This record gives sequence, C-alpha cells and structure tokens, in this order.
Amino acid sequence: EHGGELPAVTLAEEILTEGEGQIRGMITIAGNPLRSSAGSDQLTRAFESLEFQMAIDFYINETTCHADLILPPTDPLEHDHYDIAFFKLAVRNSTRYNAPVFEPEEGALHDWQIFNALSAKISALKGRAFKPLPAPEKLLEVGVCNGEYGPERNPGVALTLDTIKASPHGIDLGPLTEGAVDRLCTDDDRIDMLPTLYADDLARLGDDDFQASELLLIGRRHVRSNNSWFHNYHRLVKGKPRWQLMMHPGDLKARNIPDGAQVRIASRAGSVTTTVIATEDIMPGVVSLPHGWGHDEPGARLTIAAQQGGVNCNALTDDRLYDMASGNAALNGVPVSVSAI
Repeated sequence: EHGGELPAVTLAEEILTEGEGQIRGMITIAGNPLRSSAGSDQLTRAFESLEFQMAIDFYINETTCHADLILPPTDPLEHDHYDIAFFKLAVRNSTRYNAPVFEPEEGALHDWQIFNALSAKISALKGRAFKPLPAPEKLLEVGVCNGEYGPERNPGVALTLDTIKASPHGIDLGPLTEGAVDRLCTDDDRIDMLPTLYADDLARLGDDDFQASELLLIGRRHVRSNNSWFHNYHRLVKGKPRWQLMMHPGDLKARNIPDGAQVRIASRAGSVTTTVIATEDIMPGVVSLPHGWGHDEPGARLTIAAQQGGVNCNALTDDRLYDMASGNAALNGVPVSVSAI
C-alpha cells in the first residue's frame, strides 16, 4: 500500500475475499479496467459479484456494462481543456488553452460538477461539512498567475489565463531550462540507478519456473490504438488489422503453425484464440499481442469496436505475476504456450 492506494493486481482478491475490509461497491471514472488490468477474466467475475457499481462515463464498455448506475459527463468538445500531462513531454516551454467547441445540452454536467453533486449528497447523509471543488478554470487561473511566468514571478512575460485565451494556437515560452537537480532529494544530487532494494532482489529473477517450451508474451501499442477506447472510432481502426499475434517464423515452424493460422494462446490465467502472423521484427522465443482489444462482452455497446477482430491480452496476464518491489502488474514477459487449432 502506498498513499492509501493498493496495486490493481489486488483488486479482484479484495472484492472476492469475504470478511472485514471486503470491497462490495465500486465507482469507475472514465476507465475500462476489465480490459486494461491484469487477470481480467478473474476481475470480471469479481465485478459481477459486487453489490453496487457506479460509473461516471459516457461509454457503455466492458466494465461499465456491469454498472447499476451510469452518470455520463459532457463530452470532450463540450468543455474547456488545458493539458497538464503532455506539456511535461514538450521540447519547448509552451502553453495553450482550448475553449469548448459546443455548448452542452441542457441538464448536462461536467465531471467535476458530478463529483460535487455526489459529494454534497454523501456529506449531507453523513452530517459532514461540504466544501465544493472549484471550477477547473478557476484553479487554472490561480496556477498560471502564481506560476513561473505569472505577473509577480516573471513581470517580463506576466502570463495570465486571459493572455493564453487570446492566443488560440498557443504561446511559445522559449527553450526548456535546467531544473532537475533542484528537485533531487539525494545527498549527492545524483540519481541512484541501482537502489539496494532492487539490487538485493536480482538473485530472485533467476529462479523463475519457466518451461523451455513456453514463449514470453509482450504487449504492443499502435499510434492509432493506444488504449481500448480508441477502437470505437472508424477513422482510428480503418485499414489493415493490427490486432494479430506476432510470432517469429522459426517459432512457428517449430510448432508446425502456418502464417495466418488460428492459434490458441494459453497462460496460467486463461486462454484466447486469435490469428498469428509471422514476422522477423520480433525475436525468437517472444510473441506480441496488442493491448486493449476484445470488444465482444455481452452488454457492452461499442458498435464499431465490436466489429473489429482481436482478443483481450489481459485474459492472459496474471494477477500472481507482479513486481515484488512495487506490487505493479507484470504486463510483459508472461509465460504462454501457442498451439495450432
């Protein structure tokens, strides 16, 4: 446990294990854990056993189709947007604000308004004081004014939210500046590339019970199918299929499997059936199946995604196979067998 959070690989166990602390209700927000989490077959059984599930989502996907209540927020074109995550990957300092394209329909709520409404109701039931979340635009305004380029800290730029809004194509704030050393909390101002915790655990890695006949499964992502929700847009899924199992020609030959055949992939956690393609782009002993596919769950309403092929690779990943130090799921390097059908 870290910061009050538990690794996702423990979720099914926390739901299915009876007794004190058992999870009996679930709220999901803009997610599809039954396709994106390890050991998804067991996790599906766990979700089906919940006493109550609520989703804040505008998709009825493989996860939200199990919900007792779905609260759809406004869609991405009905609210403003200021990127936080991807500006950290930019090659220059820049900023941009995107105003909403369309006005929301009457009665529609933004996700933060839904959070406030739910919190107000729960606080009233529990007799607690309620303090609503401020609107994201207000938080952004305060953050910009008090940031590195705000009027007080940088009068030469004097950046404000109104300034950003006046430049719909964004503002170039110049080259990146050095700052990583100031954020290091080590005594020598250096990054420890091999912490003792990791070094002491290396010996265990040679003890894997791996059979010579097995292959190691790794994931795969494409620029047009990064996550499961990409698959419900025709423009992102059109063209050649990208969901097949990739396998080295030598491994196919050793198993008498022809290129393009239907194969069964099996692990300790489960099995799936899909099409295999031969490619020397992958090394011998390794097979690759992309993330996020397999949209044939009864009850899900992803019309375009359901018309695609592909299977759920997380039916093969194992909730018992995880990183010992962090507890995070091992989504790559999963031992599997591949056989012709």
